[in-house]
Amino acid sequence: MITVVGWDGTEFSPGALDRLREAGLVVGPDPVLGQLKLTAATAADGSLLETLDDHLEHGDGPAVVIAEGDPGFFGVVRALRAHGLKPDVLPATSLVTRAFACAGLNWEDALVVAPAGPHQLNRAVNACRAHPKVALLVAPGVGPGEIARELAPTTPRALIVCEDLGGPDQRVTHSRMGEATTRPWKDPDVVLVVDPLHHQAKEPGWVAGAQPGPAEWALPFEGAGLPPQVRAYVLAKLGPRLGDLIWDVGAGVGEIAVECARHGAAVVAVERDEARCALLRSNVLEHGVKVALTRGQAPPALEPLPDPDAVFVGGGGADVVAACAARRPRSLVCALRTVEQVSAVLDRLREHGYRGEGSQILTAELTVNPDGSHRLSAADPVFVVHATPAHAP
Repeated sequence: MITVVGWDGTEFSPGALDRLREAGLVVGPDPVLGQLKLTAATAADGSLLETLDDHLEHGDGPAVVIAEGDPGFFGVVRALRAHGLKPDVLPATSLVTRAFACAGLNWEDALVVAPAGPHQLNRAVNACRAHPKVALLVAPGVGPGEIARELAPTTPRALIVCEDLGGPDQRVTHSRMGEATTRPWKDPDVVLVVDPLHHQAKEPGWVAGAQPGPAEWALPFEGAGLPPQVRAYVLAKLGPRLGDLIWDVGAGVGEIAVECARHGAAVVAVERDEARCALLRSNVLEHGVKVALTRGQAPPALEPLPDPDAVFVGGGGADVVAACAARRPRSLVCALRTVEQVSAVLDRLREHGYRGEGSQILTAELTVNPDGSHRLSAADPVFVVHATPAHAP
């Protein structure tokens, strides 16, 4: 009863034309309907589900829904099936395929993000911070200007803006970030956000888009401030994932920052010590991840940063924890050395509407004595405080 026909600016296939001729109702964008010579009733797609329900209720013959590109890829097929309808689908070339083709780029290693609106802008931007090649399907309030404005100045990216793909005014523009925020854009469909410093992988990948997660956590780091067992617990409580922005405050040599980036999150490391910053940069390069480094003293260094989803505080005391809590992350984790610090931090967290819990983690490494026997060498205990908003949904 319902056929979804994809349209990419080219002529419809013979099979699609047959469905259009047989249809009692054709629903689609006004510019497309205006080009077709149809005897069927037509309707704009603004009230799609209501229009289809009314048509099917009266039994007025098959219906056709015209959608742009591949309607099964972030398209109307999802909405129809969620409504209980089971359409036949005749796809056309997707917007993402056309965008990468116009740019002359391969895209099996690209991440595709389709924010529903401005409320998902941060997650789309964080994906662009963490991933070297992203295709953004433009939505109201999420376009080239908004993306460039949020990425600058910590995350330099090249933007390829694809406008009116398949239409009479198709245009593909290689834009600098500053230009993207000021020039007017006409009907942008896709923005390709590419790291100009990213080099093609030496080995061909076996999975498209986001890569598999790390094979191992809590890696060895030269000069690391926390035992690996403690870092594994901290990572479990932070929950870094694609689309998140993680702050690592008092980052030291960056062991937490690097591990969060390996999980696909965007990461900002804040560290005041120059020697540690140098080691942090070395660790980032060694592990091939993206970490934005802010050298400075917290809390002042935190003020210009975008709001985080989760925060690890490795140093700075209760005032730094309070400044981080004021930015309302979903999770806040602190590593502390004394029980007195734990009490002070929990008090400040409560003042900012967070519910905290603490653990003391004791670790002991198995070592070999000169005679071949084994013993345990204990590390200093670490107190870990984990807090979440007291009234989280």
